[in-house]
Amino acid sequence: MTGAATPLRCRACGGGDIRTILDLGALPLANRLPLTSKEPEERFPLVVAVCRDCRLVQLDHGIPPETIFADYPYFSSCSTSWVEHARHFAHTAAQRLALGPSSLVVEIASNDGYLLRHFQAIGVPVLGIEPSTTVAAAARAIGIPTDGRYFGAGTARSLREAGPPPDLVVANNVLAHVPDLDDFLSGLALLLENSGGVLSCEFPHLLRLIKGVQFDTIYHEHFSYFSLLSLERAMKRHGLVVFDLEELPTHGGSLRLWVRHSATTGTETAPRSDGLARIHAAEAAAGLDRDEIYDNFAATVRRCITDLRGFLDVAAANGQRVAAYGAAAKGATLLGACGVTARDIVFVADINPHKQGRSLPGTGIPIVSPDRIFAEKPDRILILPWNLREEIMDQLSGIRAWGGRFVVPIPHVAELV
Repeated sequence: MTGAATPLRCRACGGGDIRTILDLGALPLANRLPLTSKEPEERFPLVVAVCRDCRLVQLDHGIPPETIFADYPYFSSCSTSWVEHARHFAHTAAQRLALGPSSLVVEIASNDGYLLRHFQAIGVPVLGIEPSTTVAAAARAIGIPTDGRYFGAGTARSLREAGPPPDLVVANNVLAHVPDLDDFLSGLALLLENSGGVLSCEFPHLLRLIKGVQFDTIYHEHFSYFSLLSLERAMKRHGLVVFDLEELPTHGGSLRLWVRHSATTGTETAPRSDGLARIHAAEAAAGLDRDEIYDNFAATVRRCITDLRGFLDVAAANGQRVAAYGAAAKGATLLGACGVTARDIVFVADINPHKQGRSLPGTGIPIVSPDRIFAEKPDRILILPWNLREEIMDQLSGIRAWGGRFVVPIPHVAELV
Protein backbone atom coordinates (compact mmCIF):
# COMPACT_ATOMS: atom_id res chain seq x y z
CA MET A 1 0.00 0.00 0.00
CA THR A 2 1.19 3.55 -0.66
CA GLY A 3 0.65 6.30 1.90
CA ALA A 4 -0.42 9.83 1.13
CA ALA A 5 2.15 12.60 1.46
CA THR A 6 1.82 16.34 1.03
CA PRO A 7 3.98 18.21 -1.52
CA LEU A 8 5.85 21.15 0.04
CA ARG A 9 7.43 24.43 -0.92
CA CYS A 10 11.07 24.91 0.04
CA ARG A 11 11.53 24.10 3.73
CA ALA A 12 14.08 26.89 4.17
CA CYS A 13 13.07 29.88 2.05
CA GLY A 14 9.50 29.03 1.04
CA GLY A 15 10.37 29.30 -2.63
CA GLY A 16 8.44 27.41 -5.29
CA ASP A 17 11.18 26.84 -7.88
CA ILE A 18 11.78 23.20 -6.90
CA ARG A 19 13.58 20.87 -9.34
CA THR A 20 13.48 17.06 -8.97
CA ILE A 21 16.95 15.50 -9.05
CA LEU A 22 16.35 11.87 -7.95
CA ASP A 23 13.30 9.60 -7.73
CA LEU A 24 13.84 6.36 -5.79
CA GLY A 25 10.20 5.30 -6.09
CA ALA A 26 7.86 4.39 -3.23
CA LEU A 27 9.70 2.83 -0.29
CA PRO A 28 8.68 1.96 3.29
CA LEU A 29 9.98 3.93 6.26
CA ALA A 30 13.61 2.91 6.74
CA ASN A 31 13.43 2.61 10.54
CA ARG A 32 10.01 0.97 10.74
CA LEU A 33 11.13 -2.64 11.13
CA PRO A 34 8.34 -5.19 10.54
CA LEU A 35 7.99 -8.06 13.00
CA THR A 36 7.53 -10.50 10.11
CA SER A 37 8.22 -10.45 6.41
CA LYS A 38 4.46 -10.71 5.77
CA GLU A 39 3.50 -7.63 7.79
CA PRO A 40 1.94 -5.02 5.45
CA GLU A 41 4.19 -2.00 4.95
CA GLU A 42 3.01 1.47 4.05
CA ARG A 43 5.12 3.04 1.32
CA PHE A 44 5.78 6.70 0.60
CA PRO A 45 7.39 8.50 -2.36
CA LEU A 46 11.12 9.06 -1.92
CA VAL A 47 11.81 11.94 -4.29
CA VAL A 48 14.68 14.41 -3.87
CA ALA A 49 14.58 17.97 -5.17
CA VAL A 50 16.69 21.12 -5.02
CA CYS A 51 15.42 24.63 -4.43
CA ARG A 52 16.86 26.77 -7.19
CA ASP A 53 16.48 29.89 -5.03
CA CYS A 54 18.45 28.90 -1.90
CA ARG A 55 19.93 25.54 -3.08
CA LEU A 56 18.55 23.46 -0.23
CA VAL A 57 18.30 19.80 -1.26
CA GLN A 58 15.20 18.22 0.26
CA LEU A 59 12.48 15.62 -0.06
CA ASP A 60 9.60 17.05 -2.04
CA HIS A 61 6.98 15.39 0.19
CA GLY A 62 6.38 15.56 3.91
CA ILE A 63 5.37 12.86 6.36
CA PRO A 64 4.16 13.75 9.88
CA PRO A 65 7.14 13.30 12.25
CA GLU A 66 5.04 11.32 14.75
CA THR A 67 4.59 8.69 12.03
CA ILE A 68 8.36 8.27 11.88
CA PHE A 69 9.76 8.93 15.34
CA ALA A 70 7.21 7.71 17.90
CA ASP A 71 8.77 4.24 18.23
CA TYR A 72 12.32 4.82 17.07
CA PRO A 73 14.72 1.84 17.12
CA TYR A 74 18.00 3.74 16.63
CA PHE A 75 20.13 3.83 19.80
CA SER A 76 23.31 5.88 19.38
CA SER A 77 25.11 4.02 22.17
CA CYS A 78 25.20 0.83 20.08
CA SER A 79 28.16 2.21 18.10
CA THR A 80 31.36 2.33 20.13
CA SER A 81 33.05 4.65 17.64
CA TRP A 82 30.13 7.08 17.79
CA VAL A 83 30.18 7.09 21.61
CA GLU A 84 33.91 7.87 21.50
CA HIS A 85 33.21 10.69 19.03
CA ALA A 86 30.69 12.10 21.53
CA ARG A 87 33.08 11.77 24.48
CA HIS A 88 35.84 13.62 22.62
CA PHE A 89 33.44 16.39 21.61
CA ALA A 90 32.19 16.85 25.18
CA HIS A 91 35.70 17.24 26.57
CA THR A 92 36.95 19.58 23.85
CA ALA A 93 33.77 21.71 23.87
CA ALA A 94 33.91 22.03 27.66
CA GLN A 95 37.49 23.24 27.40
CA ARG A 96 36.84 25.57 24.47
CA LEU A 97 33.84 27.24 26.14
CA ALA A 98 35.08 26.99 29.74
CA LEU A 99 32.00 25.03 30.80
CA GLY A 100 31.59 24.04 34.44
CA PRO A 101 29.09 23.41 37.27
CA SER A 102 27.31 26.75 36.67
CA SER A 103 26.91 26.14 32.93
CA LEU A 104 24.11 24.41 31.03
CA VAL A 105 24.33 22.21 27.92
CA VAL A 106 21.11 21.53 26.03
CA GLU A 107 21.14 18.86 23.34
CA ILE A 108 18.35 18.67 20.79
CA ALA A 109 17.60 15.12 19.63
CA SER A 110 19.61 13.76 22.55
CA ASN A 111 18.68 10.13 21.79
CA ASP A 112 19.66 7.75 24.62
CA GLY A 113 21.98 10.21 26.37
CA TYR A 114 25.06 8.97 24.52
CA LEU A 115 26.59 12.49 24.43
CA LEU A 116 25.15 14.32 27.45
CA ARG A 117 26.40 11.63 29.82
CA HIS A 118 29.96 12.74 29.03
CA PHE A 119 29.21 16.36 29.94
CA GLN A 120 27.46 15.16 33.09
CA ALA A 121 30.48 13.04 34.02
CA ILE A 122 32.72 16.13 34.09
CA GLY A 123 30.26 18.08 36.22
CA VAL A 124 28.41 20.12 33.59
CA PRO A 125 24.59 20.27 34.02
CA VAL A 126 22.64 18.98 31.02
CA LEU A 127 19.18 18.78 29.52
CA GLY A 128 18.13 16.57 26.62
CA ILE A 129 15.28 17.29 24.21
CA GLU A 130 14.12 13.98 22.70
CA PRO A 131 10.59 13.26 21.41
CA SER A 132 11.03 9.53 20.76
CA THR A 133 9.60 7.69 23.74
CA THR A 134 11.83 4.63 23.39
CA VAL A 135 15.23 6.31 23.39
CA ALA A 136 14.16 9.10 25.78
CA ALA A 137 13.26 6.42 28.34
CA ALA A 138 16.74 4.91 27.96
CA ALA A 139 18.31 8.32 28.61
CA ARG A 140 16.26 8.91 31.75
CA ALA A 141 17.20 5.44 32.99
CA ILE A 142 20.87 6.50 33.14
CA GLY A 143 20.06 9.80 34.86
CA ILE A 144 19.96 12.21 31.91
CA PRO A 145 17.17 14.82 32.38
CA THR A 146 15.16 14.57 29.16
CA ASP A 147 12.27 16.69 27.86
CA GLY A 148 10.07 14.56 25.61
CA ARG A 149 8.97 17.26 23.16
CA TYR A 150 9.70 18.11 19.56
CA PHE A 151 11.90 21.17 19.35
CA GLY A 152 10.77 24.41 17.78
CA ALA A 153 10.00 28.00 18.67
CA GLY A 154 7.37 27.00 21.24
CA THR A 155 9.71 24.67 23.12
CA ALA A 156 12.49 27.27 23.02
CA ARG A 157 10.23 29.92 24.55
CA SER A 158 9.24 27.64 27.41
CA LEU A 159 12.89 26.77 28.08
CA ARG A 160 13.85 30.45 28.24
CA GLU A 161 10.95 31.14 30.59
CA ALA A 162 11.76 28.18 32.85
CA GLY A 163 15.38 28.93 33.62
CA PRO A 164 18.72 30.37 32.53
CA PRO A 165 19.70 30.19 28.85
CA PRO A 166 22.11 27.44 27.77
CA ASP A 167 25.79 28.16 27.35
CA LEU A 168 25.97 25.48 24.66
CA VAL A 169 23.23 24.09 22.42
CA VAL A 170 24.14 20.89 20.60
CA ALA A 171 22.20 19.83 17.51
CA ASN A 172 24.14 16.93 16.03
CA ASN A 173 22.61 15.10 13.06
CA VAL A 174 19.14 16.45 13.76
CA LEU A 175 18.71 19.23 11.18
CA ALA A 176 18.03 16.68 8.45
CA HIS A 177 15.20 15.19 10.53
CA VAL A 178 13.27 18.45 10.84
CA PRO A 179 10.16 18.82 8.65
CA ASP A 180 9.56 22.47 9.63
CA LEU A 181 13.07 23.85 9.29
CA ASP A 182 11.93 27.46 9.65
CA ASP A 183 10.32 26.78 13.05
CA PHE A 184 13.35 24.79 14.23
CA LEU A 185 15.85 27.54 13.32
CA SER A 186 13.55 30.09 14.93
CA GLY A 187 13.76 28.03 18.13
CA LEU A 188 17.56 27.95 18.00
CA ALA A 189 17.61 31.73 17.56
CA LEU A 190 15.36 32.17 20.59
CA LEU A 191 17.67 30.04 22.75
CA LEU A 192 20.75 32.01 21.72
CA GLU A 193 19.43 35.58 21.41
CA ASN A 194 20.89 37.94 24.03
CA SER A 195 22.35 34.97 25.92
CA GLY A 196 25.96 34.76 24.78
CA GLY A 197 25.39 31.06 24.16
CA VAL A 198 26.84 29.06 21.29
CA LEU A 199 25.33 26.46 18.98
CA SER A 200 27.33 23.49 17.75
CA CYS A 201 25.71 21.41 15.02
CA GLU A 202 26.94 18.52 12.90
CA PHE A 203 25.43 17.23 9.67
CA PRO A 204 26.52 15.07 6.71
CA HIS A 205 27.92 17.34 4.02
CA LEU A 206 25.92 17.41 0.79
CA LEU A 207 29.08 17.74 -1.26
CA ARG A 208 30.40 14.45 0.15
CA LEU A 209 27.01 12.81 -0.40
CA ILE A 210 27.05 13.72 -4.10
CA LYS A 211 30.72 12.97 -4.76
CA GLY A 212 30.61 9.70 -2.79
CA VAL A 213 27.27 8.59 -4.31
CA GLN A 214 25.90 8.26 -0.77
CA PHE A 215 22.30 8.06 -1.96
CA ASP A 216 21.56 5.42 0.68
CA THR A 217 21.59 8.21 3.29
CA ILE A 218 18.40 9.47 1.64
CA TYR A 219 15.31 8.24 3.46
CA HIS A 220 12.01 9.61 4.67
CA GLU A 221 13.18 10.80 8.07
CA HIS A 222 15.90 12.89 6.39
CA PHE A 223 13.84 15.77 5.06
CA SER A 224 16.82 17.96 4.06
CA TYR A 225 20.44 17.54 2.86
CA PHE A 226 22.70 20.48 3.63
CA SER A 227 25.56 22.29 2.03
CA LEU A 228 27.25 25.10 3.92
CA LEU A 229 25.82 27.38 1.24
CA SER A 230 22.18 26.46 1.87
CA LEU A 231 22.41 26.21 5.66
CA GLU A 232 24.16 29.56 6.09
CA ARG A 233 21.42 31.18 4.01
CA ALA A 234 18.71 29.54 6.12
CA MET A 235 20.38 30.51 9.40
CA LYS A 236 20.97 34.09 8.32
CA ARG A 237 17.21 34.58 7.95
CA HIS A 238 16.98 33.94 11.72
CA GLY A 239 19.91 36.07 12.80
CA LEU A 240 22.25 33.10 13.22
CA VAL A 241 25.86 33.52 12.09
CA VAL A 242 28.41 30.74 11.52
CA PHE A 243 31.78 31.79 12.96
CA ASP A 244 33.78 28.55 12.71
CA LEU A 245 33.70 25.18 10.93
CA GLU A 246 35.35 21.79 11.35
CA GLU A 247 35.44 18.92 8.86
CA LEU A 248 34.66 15.49 10.33
CA PRO A 249 34.96 11.93 8.97
CA THR A 250 31.64 10.83 10.49
CA HIS A 251 28.74 9.65 8.32
CA GLY A 252 30.87 9.60 5.20
CA GLY A 253 31.99 13.21 5.69
CA SER A 254 30.33 15.78 7.94
CA LEU A 255 30.64 19.43 8.91
CA ARG A 256 30.52 20.83 12.43
CA LEU A 257 29.41 24.46 12.56
CA TRP A 258 29.89 26.84 15.48
CA VAL A 259 27.16 29.45 15.52
CA ARG A 260 26.20 32.56 17.49
CA HIS A 261 23.27 34.92 17.31
CA SER A 262 24.00 38.11 15.36
CA ALA A 263 22.98 40.10 18.44
CA THR A 264 26.23 38.92 20.04
CA THR A 265 28.67 41.80 19.93
CA GLY A 266 31.02 41.60 16.99
CA THR A 267 29.58 38.42 15.45
CA GLU A 268 28.55 40.02 12.15
CA THR A 269 32.00 41.51 11.58
CA ALA A 270 34.11 38.63 12.93
CA PRO A 271 36.68 37.30 10.43
CA ARG A 272 35.94 34.00 8.67
CA SER A 273 37.83 30.99 9.97
CA ASP A 274 40.11 29.02 7.67
CA GLY A 275 37.64 26.12 7.77
CA LEU A 276 34.77 28.28 6.57
CA ALA A 277 36.82 29.74 3.76
CA ARG A 278 37.98 26.29 2.66
CA ILE A 279 34.47 24.80 2.43
CA HIS A 280 33.06 27.89 0.72
CA ALA A 281 35.76 27.52 -1.92
CA ALA A 282 35.19 23.74 -2.32
CA GLU A 283 31.44 24.15 -2.76
CA ALA A 284 31.89 26.96 -5.27
CA ALA A 285 34.41 24.91 -7.26
CA ALA A 286 32.02 21.92 -7.33
CA GLY A 287 29.18 24.11 -8.58
CA LEU A 288 26.69 23.65 -5.74
CA ASP A 289 25.20 27.01 -6.70
CA ARG A 290 24.49 25.77 -10.25
CA ASP A 291 22.20 23.11 -11.78
CA GLU A 292 24.67 20.74 -13.44
CA ILE A 293 25.95 18.85 -10.39
CA TYR A 294 22.38 18.06 -9.32
CA ASP A 295 21.23 17.11 -12.82
CA ASN A 296 23.99 14.47 -13.11
CA PHE A 297 23.36 12.82 -9.74
CA ALA A 298 20.57 10.43 -10.80
CA ALA A 299 22.67 8.78 -13.51
CA THR A 300 25.49 8.18 -11.02
CA VAL A 301 23.05 6.60 -8.57
CA ARG A 302 21.66 4.28 -11.27
CA ARG A 303 25.17 3.02 -12.01
CA CYS A 304 25.69 2.25 -8.32
CA ILE A 305 22.40 0.34 -8.15
CA THR A 306 23.31 -1.67 -11.25
CA ASP A 307 26.72 -2.43 -9.71
CA LEU A 308 25.25 -3.94 -6.52
CA ARG A 309 22.53 -5.82 -8.37
CA GLY A 310 25.20 -7.36 -10.60
CA PHE A 311 27.34 -8.40 -7.62
CA LEU A 312 24.42 -10.21 -5.97
CA ASP A 313 23.44 -11.95 -9.21
CA VAL A 314 26.99 -13.19 -9.79
CA ALA A 315 27.26 -14.38 -6.17
CA ALA A 316 24.04 -16.38 -6.55
CA ALA A 317 25.22 -17.88 -9.85
CA ASN A 318 28.45 -18.99 -8.15
CA GLY A 319 26.62 -20.55 -5.20
CA GLN A 320 27.93 -17.98 -2.70
CA ARG A 321 25.80 -17.10 0.33
CA VAL A 322 25.66 -13.39 1.07
CA ALA A 323 24.67 -11.98 4.47
CA ALA A 324 24.62 -8.35 5.52
CA TYR A 325 25.69 -6.55 8.67
CA GLY A 326 23.95 -3.54 10.21
CA ALA A 327 20.18 -3.07 9.94
CA ALA A 328 20.77 0.62 9.32
CA ALA A 329 18.29 2.92 7.64
CA LYS A 330 20.77 3.46 4.81
CA GLY A 331 20.63 -0.28 4.17
CA ALA A 332 16.85 -0.17 3.76
CA THR A 333 17.15 2.56 1.12
CA LEU A 334 20.01 0.84 -0.69
CA LEU A 335 18.46 -2.63 -0.82
CA GLY A 336 14.97 -1.28 -1.51
CA ALA A 337 16.21 0.76 -4.47
CA CYS A 338 18.02 -2.32 -5.80
CA GLY A 339 15.00 -4.62 -5.41
CA VAL A 340 16.92 -6.90 -3.02
CA THR A 341 15.00 -9.58 -1.09
CA ALA A 342 15.73 -12.56 1.15
CA ARG A 343 16.50 -14.56 -1.99
CA ASP A 344 19.61 -12.40 -2.44
CA ILE A 345 20.71 -11.85 1.17
CA VAL A 346 20.02 -14.58 3.72
CA PHE A 347 19.94 -12.33 6.80
CA VAL A 348 21.21 -9.05 8.21
CA ALA A 349 22.98 -9.19 11.57
CA ASP A 350 22.77 -6.33 14.02
CA ILE A 351 24.09 -5.87 17.56
CA ASN A 352 21.03 -3.84 18.62
CA PRO A 353 18.63 -6.22 20.44
CA HIS A 354 15.72 -3.85 19.71
CA LYS A 355 16.10 -4.70 16.01
CA GLN A 356 16.65 -8.45 16.25
CA GLY A 357 13.64 -10.61 15.47
CA ARG A 358 12.32 -8.09 12.97
CA SER A 359 13.01 -7.69 9.26
CA LEU A 360 14.61 -5.01 7.10
CA PRO A 361 11.88 -2.81 5.58
CA GLY A 362 10.69 -3.68 2.10
CA THR A 363 12.97 -6.70 1.72
CA GLY A 364 11.73 -9.48 3.98
CA ILE A 365 15.32 -10.05 5.14
CA PRO A 366 15.35 -11.20 8.80
CA ILE A 367 17.41 -9.25 11.36
CA VAL A 368 19.40 -11.56 13.62
CA SER A 369 22.13 -11.51 16.26
CA PRO A 370 25.74 -11.32 14.99
CA ASP A 371 26.24 -14.81 16.46
CA ARG A 372 24.36 -16.12 13.42
CA ILE A 373 27.27 -15.12 11.18
CA PHE A 374 29.62 -17.50 12.96
CA ALA A 375 27.01 -20.26 13.09
CA GLU A 376 26.20 -20.18 9.35
CA LYS A 377 29.52 -18.94 7.92
CA PRO A 378 28.32 -16.98 4.86
CA ASP A 379 30.80 -16.37 2.03
CA ARG A 380 30.35 -12.59 1.90
CA ILE A 381 29.28 -9.97 4.47
CA LEU A 382 27.80 -6.85 2.88
CA ILE A 383 28.45 -3.96 5.28
CA LEU A 384 25.39 -1.71 5.07
CA PRO A 385 26.59 1.03 7.50
CA TRP A 386 29.74 1.45 5.41
CA ASN A 387 30.70 4.54 7.43
CA LEU A 388 31.44 2.18 10.36
CA ARG A 389 33.26 -0.43 8.30
CA GLU A 390 36.52 -0.36 10.27
CA GLU A 391 34.68 -0.94 13.55
CA ILE A 392 32.57 -3.73 12.01
CA MET A 393 35.49 -5.47 10.30
CA ASP A 394 37.35 -5.48 13.61
CA GLN A 395 34.35 -6.98 15.44
CA LEU A 396 33.86 -9.68 12.79
CA SER A 397 37.47 -10.39 11.85
CA GLY A 398 36.89 -14.09 12.56
CA ILE A 399 35.06 -14.60 9.26
CA ARG A 400 38.43 -14.86 7.53
CA ALA A 401 38.90 -18.26 9.19
CA TRP A 402 36.51 -19.83 6.65
CA GLY A 403 37.45 -17.57 3.74
CA GLY A 404 34.66 -15.06 4.31
CA ARG A 405 35.10 -11.57 2.89
CA PHE A 406 33.68 -8.15 3.58
CA VAL A 407 31.99 -6.11 0.86
CA VAL A 408 31.01 -2.43 0.81
CA PRO A 409 28.40 -1.13 -1.67
CA ILE A 410 29.19 2.61 -1.75
CA PRO A 411 30.40 4.40 -3.90
CA HIS A 412 30.77 1.12 -5.82
CA VAL A 413 30.91 -2.54 -4.84
CA ALA A 414 34.32 -3.45 -3.43
CA GLU A 415 35.62 -6.52 -1.60
CA LEU A 416 37.83 -5.64 1.37
CA VAL A 417 40.81 -7.71 2.38
